[in-house]
Amino acid sequence: MPTEINNDAHNSPSLRGHFLIATPVIGSGFFNRSLTYLCDHNAEGAMGIVVNQSLKISLSDMLAHLDIEAIPECPDTPILAGGPVATDHGFVLHRGDPGWEGSQAVTEAVSLTGSRDILCAIAAGNGPKEYLVALGYAGWAAGQLEAEMAENSWLTVPAHLDILFSSAIEDRLAAAGRQLGIDVDLLSAEAGHA
Repeated sequence: MPTEINNDAHNSPSLRGHFLIATPVIGSGFFNRSLTYLCDHNAEGAMGIVVNQSLKISLSDMLAHLDIEAIPECPDTPILAGGPVATDHGFVLHRGDPGWEGSQAVTEAVSLTGSRDILCAIAAGNGPKEYLVALGYAGWAAGQLEAEMAENSWLTVPAHLDILFSSAIEDRLAAAGRQLGIDVDLLSAEAGHA
């Protein structure tokens, strides 16, 4: 499967493999204080996985629901709220080749898989070592993301894979902001936190 980045999205470079950092312009709703990893971006639109919001279910819960038996050594990681679209569909964002049914290369180092076989492999200890599991995704129609960026709703930065796969979920937004040399908490319009 080709891993080439499409550079014709409205005559601007593709942001595939970048983080989208929500700004205070997005003051409420699902994307407030979100960090999204863009899996695709071209003239037809964009698709990404929100990587800093977890659900109240874990990987073991998901595997049990799908009747997939896991070895005791299988890490019981939280499941991410990947976005408001197709929230009943699971996605695995992982390092490595797109060698699974339904896999697509995002970059040379990262793939996105939406098929059951990768969950079976993870449960058996044979899957990718670095991965995130999410329910749902974020999607933008043609020109929508560019319009939101023109309204200063998002900051972008090339994604650092250590932030994606090694940082704690609650630390990812701040770490991505530091890549740009900013403190995301200072961007907030709020005076404090409850």
